[in-house]
Order: sequence, then C-alpha cells, then structure tokens
Amino acid sequence: MSRLDKSCLNGMSPNSSLYKKPFSESFEETPLLVAVLTYMGYGILTIFGYFRDFLRHWNIEKCHIAHEREQQKDFVPLYQDFENFYTRNLYMRIRDNWNRPICSVPGAKVDLVERVTHNYNWTFEHTGKVVKDVINMGSYNYLGFAENAGACASAAIETTHAYGVGVASTRCEIGNLDIHEELEQLVARFLGVESSMAFGMGFATNSMNIPALTGKGCLILSDELNHASLVLGARLSGSTIRVFKHNNMQSLEKLLRDAIAHGQPRTHRPWKKILIVVEGIYSMEGSIVRLPEVIALKKRYKAYLYLDEAHSIGALGPNGRGVVDYFGLDPKDVDIMMGTFTKSFGAAGGYIGGRKELIDYLRCHSHSALYATSMSPPVAQQIISSMKIIMGEDGSTLGKDRLRQLSENTTYFRRKLREMGFIIYGNDDSPVVPLMLYMPAKIGAFGREMLKRNIGTVVVGFPATPIIESRARFCVSAAHTREMLDTVSLVNLQTPQNFNQWEFSRFLVFSCCILKCELNLCPNKQVN
Repeated sequence: MSRLDKSCLNGMSPNSSLYKKPFSESFEETPLLVAVLTYMGYGILTIFGYFRDFLRHWNIEKCHIAHEREQQKDFVPLYQDFENFYTRNLYMRIRDNWNRPICSVPGAKVDLVERVTHNYNWTFEHTGKVVKDVINMGSYNYLGFAENAGACASAAIETTHAYGVGVASTRCEIGNLDIHEELEQLVARFLGVESSMAFGMGFATNSMNIPALTGKGCLILSDELNHASLVLGARLSGSTIRVFKHNNMQSLEKLLRDAIAHGQPRTHRPWKKILIVVEGIYSMEGSIVRLPEVIALKKRYKAYLYLDEAHSIGALGPNGRGVVDYFGLDPKDVDIMMGTFTKSFGAAGGYIGGRKELIDYLRCHSHSALYATSMSPPVAQQIISSMKIIMGEDGSTLGKDRLRQLSENTTYFRRKLREMGFIIYGNDDSPVVPLMLYMPAKIGAFGREMLKRNIGTVVVGFPATPIIESRARFCVSAAHTREMLDTVSLVNLQTPQNFNQWEFSRFLVFSCCILKCELNLCPNKQVN
C-alpha cells in the first residue's frame, strides 16, 4: 500500500494540526494486472487503427474523415494526419456516449432525444422519439437550482420582461445595468470580501483574468490537475509556469523554496510575483484542495493565492460558501477568489472576488471586462435569486435544506459504492464521485448500459485522464432522492456481471470494518 493510500484511508493529513476535522480522501493505486491489461487494450486498438487507416488509404473501407483536396496537395497541410489518429480510431468507437441532446430541464431527471448511427458513430440521425425520465448523474446541478419553476424561474421571467434578454454592449460602454451592480455587491457579501466582479463566461473568467494579473518575470505554481481554463490563462500570461504534484504540499514547498533561493533563470533576479493556482474541488478527481496547508505555505513564502471555486462554491461548507467556509478559514487569506455560477446556481458566468484595489484594477485591465458583452439580465437575476436563497435572505430555510440534502446525498452515495467494493476517488465530502473503470472497452460499455437502465452519466478517458485511469463520473445533487441514488448504486451496480467485470477495491475488507463501526452494526452481520 502506498503512502498516499495509507494517509487517505486513515483520514489524516501530513499536517493535521491545521485541520479542524478529519480530512479523508481516497486514491487507490491502479492494480498492476489492470494497468497491464489497459495498456494492452490501447495497444490492440492502436494496431487495428493503423490497419483500418491502411484499408481507408486503398479505398477498401469508406473514409469519413476530412482530408485535403487533390488540387491542394502542394499546399502546406492544415493539420498533421497523425494528430487525428486518436479521434478517428479510438474516440469514434465510443462517440455515442457524448454530446447526447436533451430536451428538458437538466434537473434530477432529463429527457433525451433518441438518436441512431448507421456508420459506426461518424454521423447520427434523430429517430423522433424521446427517452423519458433519465436519472441525471452528469450535470453539475449541485443544489438543484436548474429548474423551470419556483422563485428563481419566476424572478428571471420578470427580469426578462423588464430588461430583455441581451445587453448588446460591454460593461465599460453602455452595458452596465443596475442588476449587475446588485449582483456584484451580493457576491462580495456572500464571499466575505471587499469587492467582486461578474463575468459572462466561466472559462473566460480564468483564461482572460490570469494574464491581467501576471506577466513576464512572474512565476505561476500550478497544480498538475488544474482545469484547462487555468492552464490556458497561465500560458497566455507569458509567466514562467512550474507544476507541482496534485495536492502535494511537499512538492509545492520545494518549488517555493527553489523559486526564492534561485530567482529567475539566468539572471537570478527575484521573481516579480509568485502566484499559487489551485482549485477548490477538482472535477475529475473529486478531491478537495488542502487549503489550510496552501495558505500556510503562501504566508510563509510571501506568495499570492488564486483559488478557483468553480465546483466548490455552493457545494461545500455549512453556509455553502465554498472550500474557505468548509475549512472555517478567513476569506482575506485568499488573494484572488474565483468561481462560476454555472454549477450550484444553475446559471452562467463567473466571478472574481477580493480586495477593492484588485477588482478596480481588473475593471480596467481584464480583457473579459473590456471586450466581452455584459451578462444577460435574466441570468444575473437567476444568480441573485439562488444566492439569496442559499444565504437565507428569502425568508425561508430552503437554502439550508438544500445544503444539508446535498451533504447527506453525497455521504450516502459514496458509502453505498464503497460497501459494494468499487474503487472510488476523491474526498468523502465531495459531490463529484469518480468510479474507476480503467480499461478502454469499459468506457463505452458503461455509458451505454447505464443509459439502457435510464441513467445518464459521464464517462471519461484519455487524454482527459491518465491513460490507465479511465472512469465514470457521477455528480450528486440535492435534487436527487434517496430512491434515485439507490437505483444508480444498488439496482444497476449491484450485479456487475450483467454487463461488465469491474475492478474491486483491495481495501474492501478494511472499508467494511470502518463502516460497521460507523453504523454500529452487529459483528456477525455482513455488509452487502
């Protein structure tokens, strides 16, 4: 058992004195036999891919891929043919698991438009039929605010009548509405910071604001599993980028020490700025950032901290205020607080929160602020309404109830899967639940078989994950009922021999012992 497995199973952190409660995460190592078989599976697929390319070259197999025209053969090619090899020979085999069109509100259940393919997933045709009441385990609808009825929807409709749908201008020109000002003041109050700024797109909140904060002569220390928007923003900034191992504080501290001791390459001048970039919840791993330790290192080495709370805001903490609230920390210890409204708030866009000087600077220097169209008024109203419900300012306990329900559903679903012996990644309190599949053939099989059982989920493989760590990702919501979670975990996964042979956790016996203690079960009673 690796050091990481041990510390995670014991719920301990290498620096547990900084934590007010146990910090429990699980990342079981890939079994050696499974890793070997997975590599063999990709190898076989690659061999068959080259063979099919040979058949396509000689017109033995019909070629559906884009290629240069004959009259353009002397031109510089638009793309290298090998770059498309993975897409046409591996991804295309299981393409039917993605981009499924839905025709309903993406709530706890969704309706899917049925489609078929007659050429092995190269193209699809709609049959005109609708698959009703598919349990939605793929949307980031953590608090269940993705709905077309209720207080939020009614307020958004009223705002549409008052303001219309679009603004047709940027914030700095004639697109700054009073509802935008109200939203930003509310977000600042919700986060516990001096000021905030809202943006119309979550991805652009990262990719367009990081270049405004750092540049040449600055150093960005980025977690190896950071989101693509953070990676793009760091690259666009022109800063030097160094990557530390995921949630590994020893790796981060080593980079900080080296940065201070050696300075910039060649000149050895001190870095103008050192920015640590982390996420609250990592959406592929289900892990939670070790924020108390990151803040301690940030203070010790005088660095700045950029925290992306896209998945954690609204989903963590007793008050739904994200990972800072979850650990009971002071928001002022985080220099740049970023988050999105696309998950827990059922809306669109993102925000940056922090000191007033920071926000005033971004209003003048952020490309997202200067060149992007203002947020749609009904979207802004959806955020305001849902945030006030979470804060309890609507005069009800609906927000508290949803936060509690999400926490209970997360604990219940994770426990059920572990009882059955599946390998689950991530933190015990994370509503993102990755179930490990490993082998490439299981990616497509899992997604298809779950849909046959009226369950919609997300399956993920290389290059979005390491090549031997393909997985299914469940997103738990407060809108899910206990019966829905039982349907997913018990009815469809209790008998895996029906459609797949899963890898079971080597720590099943150990986990069951812990479970029996927690549930105060009889020593002779077995956990099924």
